[in-house]
Amino acid sequence: DYDLILIDIRTPVMNGKEFYRHIKEGHSRLADKVIFTTGDVIGGKTKSFLEQGGRPCLMKPFTPNELKTVVRETLRQIKK
Repeated sequence: DYDLILIDIRTPVMNGKEFYRHIKEGHSRLADKVIFTTGDVIGGKTKSFLEQGGRPCLMKPFTPNELKTVVRETLRQIKK
């Protein structure tokens, strides 16, 4: 069991989009616990993916306070 999952959009072997789809298909109860991160300029396909998924995304570089805020809000939403 995981409280939250931070996924970088661009990772080697399996990118964040593929990993999120894997989570949704095989471990759907974890999908609401995902927070994405990226240092890339968000292109149209990635922007569409993030909008459809409805998950938060932190743009790198982010501050510890920004991370805390997103984590708190995500945990709050999970507990509703």
